[in-house]
Amino acid sequence: MTAPALARLDAALRRPGAKFAVWLLCLLPLLGWVVRGSTGWAGGLGVNPAETLLRGTGSWTLNLLLIGLALTPLRRLSGLNGPMRWRRTVGLWAFAYALLHALAYAWLDMGLDPAAIARDLGKRPFALVGFLAFMLLLPLALTSTDRAMRALGGRRWQRLHRLVYLIAPLGLLHLAWMRASKGRLAEIAPEALVLALLLGLRWIRVRHSRH
Repeated sequence: MTAPALARLDAALRRPGAKFAVWLLCLLPLLGWVVRGSTGWAGGLGVNPAETLLRGTGSWTLNLLLIGLALTPLRRLSGLNGPMRWRRTVGLWAFAYALLHALAYAWLDMGLDPAAIARDLGKRPFALVGFLAFMLLLPLALTSTDRAMRALGGRRWQRLHRLVYLIAPLGLLHLAWMRASKGRLAEIAPEALVLALLLGLRWIRVRHSRH
């Protein structure tokens, strides 16, 4: 792509309409579950709606975390700065799906019983790993505003938000452990490959910056 064409594309990606389109795309999975659940369209939510929602919200949490992690390498490799404006939108939607995943687990699986939840976290390691990932994601969502960034200071804010490099592997481990228990570990191969690539690129960049 020529430099003028790249500049035009970058300008288009910087427009508010592009960010709004990303917001709508992030909304689509949730909207699909609402429509299917309320109308029965496309088979509704299946024979086990609780499992459909748990799997769907968990998968989209991880997918959006990976997309958020991919934006910085994309900028460096392509020279496009526009997509960096989407990081907050993608990150907050990742948290929204994580919150829905946690609520689906607590309500549909555990009947909002704190004692049952505590027992389950102690009995099933994959549930405990997922809970830990959610708790680490919470402060990132709470400090996603410009005011929080100013209050923390840029350097401390950046250090805090590097937790995503721990949260994403924990989310993948949670998903892998759950799939393995049902003999479906191979299903998470695409996410595992993407995460390995993104972490590898991050490691190379950090290593080069120290030399």
